[in-house]
Amino acid sequence: MENKQKLYGMLGLCAKAGKVVAGNQTVLEAIEKRKIKLLILAEDSSNRTKEMFQKIGEEKKIKIVICLTMEELSEKIGKQNKAIVGISDENFAKAIQKILNGGETIG
Repeated sequence: MENKQKLYGMLGLCAKAGKVVAGNQTVLEAIEKRKIKLLILAEDSSNRTKEMFQKIGEEKKIKIVICLTMEELSEKIGKQNKAIVGISDENFAKAIQKILNGGETIG
């Protein structure tokens, strides 16, 4: 639960820093421009969405994590009804992965 709070905080920081791309079409465009370093898929997104982005992630060698619900993910980035979020900053992407792997964000 503590890591979930850290993840919430990190997603909020990413959003405030303008390093979050949200929504299917916007994320696809950012992937084509090679701007996405990490994809976060909501656990309750459709199977079609999950399959599509997992395939794209593999092809483009972008790390994908499936976590949080659409409601949680959307709320933390200040948007509504988002099933997919792309992180466009390498350092934020690494920090989020570290949190999800159970590590600290600093140090």
